[in-house]
Amino acid sequence: MPMPEGEIQYTRSGEYHIAYRVDGAGSGGIDVLYVGAYVFSLALRHPPSVQAMREKLAALGRLITFDGRGMGLSDRLRDHRLPPLEERMDDARAVLDAVGARRALLVAGADGGPLACLIAATYPERTHGLVLMNTASRIAWAPDHPWGIRREELERTLEEMEQGWGTRAYAERNAPWPMPGMTREEVVDWQLDWMHLSASRSDAVALTRMFYESDVRNVLGAIRVPTLVLSRGGGAMEEEARAFASLIPGARRRTMPGTQPTVMQEQSEAYSEAIDGFARELREEEAQLDSVLATVLFTDIVGSTARQSELGDRRWAELVGEHHAVVRGCLARYRGRELDTAGDGFFAAFDGPARGIRCAQAIVEGVQSLGLEVRAGLHTGECRTVDDKFGGLAVSIGARVSALAGSSEVLVSQTVRDLVAGSGLELVDRGEHELKGVPGVWRVYAVA
Repeated sequence: MPMPEGEIQYTRSGEYHIAYRVDGAGSGGIDVLYVGAYVFSLALRHPPSVQAMREKLAALGRLITFDGRGMGLSDRLRDHRLPPLEERMDDARAVLDAVGARRALLVAGADGGPLACLIAATYPERTHGLVLMNTASRIAWAPDHPWGIRREELERTLEEMEQGWGTRAYAERNAPWPMPGMTREEVVDWQLDWMHLSASRSDAVALTRMFYESDVRNVLGAIRVPTLVLSRGGGAMEEEARAFASLIPGARRRTMPGTQPTVMQEQSEAYSEAIDGFARELREEEAQLDSVLATVLFTDIVGSTARQSELGDRRWAELVGEHHAVVRGCLARYRGRELDTAGDGFFAAFDGPARGIRCAQAIVEGVQSLGLEVRAGLHTGECRTVDDKFGGLAVSIGARVSALAGSSEVLVSQTVRDLVAGSGLELVDRGEHELKGVPGVWRVYAVA
């Protein structure tokens, strides 16, 4: 099924309006920020190979693309001043802010690589991972970078661009060929559209010169996010990719099939599969890392249904409100974190089991003045965190321990009991129990 076209929208980056769009459903997945060619336009139709890759990327969650300043549907450059990578990075950050993306997987092709590297090094907290496809840290020749383009070759390229940009003759000389699913004439037409929609002649020259002057080799060592370098194999391309990847700590490098210089020219599906596998690994790794050791507390009012029938809905609602105020006051006193409130029960977490027990005791005593009795249960374990919510087996154990408690009783698991040894808290053995849905037999203790 074709990917639905996202609506083109705008955000501000300094004095520039930056065009962007978001494709994909985004439910349960990750955000992908695609950092592409130095000139492009969101209004451009995509070749079949590019569209297929876009759909694969959007299937990961949300695909975010944008036109940087000076190109496409974004504002043109003021006085053709070359925008440094820092300003182009500001454009990307503004787009992430506009779509509410806290973190994104950066995917860059060709001349988008240096910008993606700078973003990853500067904002690791906003970078899920980094994928670099057939790109490099710089394109200019240097004695320590022999794969680059020499200055005289650049000047010839710029002169040809200044004279021919936007013409069919220029498109026929420079169109990428072959392209899967397209005839030679279709590729030339696409190249013409690319030039007409992406940048004016003078802006194209200015942006090309800017790209030539860029060099991010000195920042590669500061990249501290998972990185995958994908490149064509054989000869100078493989040598350059190997040198590139070696400068990024922990980067993985993978040689891809094909011989053409751009991803869209052949074997784009191999790149899509590599990115999908990399994203899956990141999700699995993050699921393991996104956990915290915490003491969870569950409380609920004993006999709540009978009391509600006795008092009536209005008075019961008032009493529950008073109960909530007592519980929240105790949580604040003992540095507890309220995670959920369902009816007359509370789910909270603490960074120490002793504080959790003392908070539970305070709650039991505090609500007695309201004519209420509560039960409470605590367990300490590794909790999985997703969008600031706690989950996992430790949470289930805490809930089951609480269900075993009687009126005005605080029960804790064996783990909690072991951790509070020497705290002065007196715990009474309540024997072994099977906890519903939890494997094994668990010993619980009552707080005296």
